[in-house]
Amino acid sequence: MARREDNNKRGRDREEDNEFIDKLVHINRVAKTVKGGRNMSFAALVVVGDEKGRVGFGKGKAREVPEAIRKATEVAKKSMIRVPLREGRTLHHDCKGRHGAGKVILRAAPPGTGVIAGGPMRAVLETLGVQDVVTKSQGTSNPYNMVRATFDALKRQESPRMIAAKRGKKVGDLVGRRQDGASAPDAAVADA
Repeated sequence: MARREDNNKRGRDREEDNEFIDKLVHINRVAKTVKGGRNMSFAALVVVGDEKGRVGFGKGKAREVPEAIRKATEVAKKSMIRVPLREGRTLHHDCKGRHGAGKVILRAAPPGTGVIAGGPMRAVLETLGVQDVVTKSQGTSNPYNMVRATFDALKRQESPRMIAAKRGKKVGDLVGRRQDGASAPDAAVADA
């Protein structure tokens, strides 16, 4: 009976895993020097997302690569964040993020642009579900810092609905204000 329960649990784990997409960003062989020589192990950086606005990253370290990747994936699933996407394909506004010497700039893009990003940033944005974005990275190209800087920028993303809730207004008031404000100077010129 215990075996059936274990099999059912494993089946549920597989179903949960199917909703997430994980990408290995970087793997590093590290060595610890001890009295008897060097102890080799592997460090893995993994990004996990559901392609619907949730994404997370994690680090894992073990003697073997598959075990390091498994550990990193578990950590990534626990540290997921939700990012609002416009039309389910791009960001709401441009934003900057930084971590250490790594700086990134993320810009919203029109349909058909694609993901214009390199290396670690591309992995984060693809697992997030962004289809159109233009990015720029400055400073270090260290994958750990680039992933953290990208997450810093994504945490700053706010949808019009979130801003309206903070201000205690309706979304239409915020969006309509920009259009009304742009037409006001034209009306003043027409009256003169």
